[in-house]
Amino acid sequence: MKRIFQYKISAVFSALIVVFTILGIALSAYCSDSTKPPAVPVKSMVTMVDLGAKKCIPCKMMAPILEKLEKAYSGKAAIVFIDVWENKEEAQKFGISAIPTQIFFDADGKEVTRHTGFMPEDAIVEQLSKMGVKL
Repeated sequence: MKRIFQYKISAVFSALIVVFTILGIALSAYCSDSTKPPAVPVKSMVTMVDLGAKKCIPCKMMAPILEKLEKAYSGKAAIVFIDVWENKEEAQKFGISAIPTQIFFDADGKEVTRHTGFMPEDAIVEQLSKMGVKL
């Protein structure tokens, strides 16, 4: 009887180890994908990237503007946000020293201009218009 009991406990622990291992793998894949920054600039498309952080005050103020413009320019221009506090290598990659920083790329992937600090919606629309992207 004692041996059967030990076998059942051993089987339960083995099953739990397998379940937790699978959950851990799934969770790590989910977490790493959720913070992985998108490829910028977007190939063959005018791109505006906003490099900031979800917890920075001016960045929080820009979030609804970026969401609105992302929908408005869907298929015409890429509006991308990258959190540089979660993806520190992106700050180095783009050579930024302050957040938020907005960088505009033409359809060939060449940097056209950059702006540091809060950028109002009308200024973003104006820059995209100068680059040939109309609403």
